[in-house]
Amino acid sequence: QVQLVESGGGLVQAGGSLRLSCVASGITFSILDMGWYRQAPGKQRESVATISRYVITNYADSVKGRFTISRDNAKNTVYLQMNSLKPEDTAVYYCSLRRAGIPYWGQGTQVTVSS
Repeated sequence: QVQLVESGGGLVQAGGSLRLSCVASGITFSILDMGWYRQAPGKQRESVATISRYVITNYADSVKGRFTISRDNAKNTVYLQMNSLKPEDTAVYYCSLRRAGIPYWGQGTQVTVSS
């Protein structure tokens, strides 16, 4: 059974930092591409950052230079380091993977950035 569990969200002031973690189980983590997505109230879910099994990373233009995605295959964990946070980064952040064409999602972690 595939399970993704996010943590690390919270309330932070603009300009602050947070580090999100996502622990995966029930899969062979090292061979899968992983991603972080977010959904703000009234908006569609959007991709924030992805990291391939070859550690190739991609970022949304809105977070480039501020966010860093990384992975630790020994811990089955993917991270999202978020610096210089802005109020527009406020959203529920989800960890995701796709296996055999099927997407899997965590329960999400709330990030709120106050101005």
